[in-house]
Amino acid sequence: MSYGPVDLVVVKFPGSAFDGGIVPALRELTDRGTIRIIDILLMQKDGDGNVTTAEVSELEGDEFALFDPLADDVSGLLSTEDAEQLAGALQPNESAALMLFENTWATRLVDSLRSANSELVLYEHIPRVVMEQLYAPQPETP
Repeated sequence: MSYGPVDLVVVKFPGSAFDGGIVPALRELTDRGTIRIIDILLMQKDGDGNVTTAEVSELEGDEFALFDPLADDVSGLLSTEDAEQLAGALQPNESAALMLFENTWATRLVDSLRSANSELVLYEHIPRVVMEQLYAPQPETP
């Protein structure tokens, strides 16, 4: 089975509740086959700096309903230890979603590279903020 590149994404939210605002975009990406969500781990940092985590399968009611259809089989690859390492990005009373997803759009490219007996030498993500700076209008020099 071929795989596309896999990314780890951490999305920070103010407060301690996930309102599901990102779910429609994630659902669209998964429905179109652009990405495949491998794992989602939710974490919260309380006012004292203590970190708690929850897998999607541990959620209940409306929270479970928001995230459940996004991943067919959540793998459990993300762990509490991963959350604790990444918790430094959170302030007290903030929460985050850690997501591991495959860029399925690239699977055909991976297959063709393999068929051509070639090797991918570099794959690097360029942050959006860098691209915005590169394409920002430059002031005219006098």
